[in-house]
Amino acid sequence: MASSRVPSVRVLGVDPGLTRCGIGVVDVAADRSARLVHVGVIRTEAGAPIEHRLAALAAGLRDIVRVHDPAVIAVERVFAQHNRQTVMGTAQASGIALLVAGEAGLPAATHTPTEVKAAVTGYGAADKRQVQTMVARVLRLDRLPEPADAADALAIALCHAWRRGPAAGASASEALTPAQQRWADAERLARR
Repeated sequence: MASSRVPSVRVLGVDPGLTRCGIGVVDVAADRSARLVHVGVIRTEAGAPIEHRLAALAAGLRDIVRVHDPAVIAVERVFAQHNRQTVMGTAQASGIALLVAGEAGLPAATHTPTEVKAAVTGYGAADKRQVQTMVARVLRLDRLPEPADAADALAIALCHAWRRGPAAGASASEALTPAQQRWADAERLARR
């Protein structure tokens, strides 16, 4: 019997931040299985001028795109925080990731932290440790991905890949994990 190759998508997940920007690249098959390609963090010096920090972030992201050739870039969507300086830096880093996607001619998507947590753990208010644990399980890693920024980037990439639809020939409910099915059910109820 000939083996059929399950088509996959390579997703670059970005957990935006100016000091630490999490990067995760995964290959995700249509059957929702996933393989780690790359994980890391792009760091910039907190005391450096903002334009230098943003340029360094852009250069690092361009290198990741050049080396790993993702099909799409998924970025955590900026949400309101009490600390205005933190949200500004996160928004700027997010904009750089979206700019790099545009420069490379890649589609880009944003996902809220709650969407990402729900997709990966089945619980939209999961803590960092729960996200790291589930990412490690899904990617069959021997240890938890660290730092948390890198684990979050992998979770963002997985969330995006899993949201792109069911495998060919499968119904939507057959292609979803139990956590994803609960998430889809909750989204459907919220739209009513």
